Amino acid sequence: MAVDRTPILKRCRSLDLEPAVLGVNKKSNRRLNRSSRKVSEYGLQLREKQKAKFIYGMLEKPFRNLYDKAERMPGLTGENLMVLLELRLDNVIFRMGFARTRREARQIVGHKHVLVNGKCINIPSYKVSVGDKIEIREKSKSLQRYKDIAEANKGVTAPSWMESSIDSFSGSILEKPLREQIDVPVNDTLIVELYSK
Repeated sequence: MAVDRTPILKRCRSLDLEPAVLGVNKKSNRRLNRSSRKVSEYGLQLREKQKAKFIYGMLEKPFRNLYDKAERMPGLTGENLMVLLELRLDNVIFRMGFARTRREARQIVGHKHVLVNGKCINIPSYKVSVGDKIEIREKSKSLQRYKDIAEANKGVTAPSWMESSIDSFSGSILEKPLREQIDVPVNDTLIVELYSK
């Protein structure tokens, strides 16, 4: 399985991203010295796509497949893409506060700690649906890792389109998220422009 091992802070600097978007509470003291050259339209579009891929921890081929799926859905392609990205199981685990970062959420799913409607799912890209009940396995809840996560995420509130309880490590999807409810600093219009060339 391919994994992006780029240092997070270095990648955040190059993409003009705040590390907090990824759940990382580190700060970089270094500044990126860009040349005074104007960034082309293609450069801006490419950066937006790279931002989305980096935030959600995806590689090019699965991201492109998701885009193609969003294109076939009714409605605006960019909004559909963002909704599909938000409904990935690893992202839902992160949003519910069961992991400190999306990378940790991906690992939790991969290690078979997550139940969706009582069934163990270990595929991070699994698409959750409205009404799905997501929880951490009973056997895993007693691990020190989850005690640390509960401590770290005490003040974290889940988005309005889902409900979750960090104490019991369970939650459910109430509705599909709207684009306005997705607080990711990505301009989906530029991604659509890039892929529609």
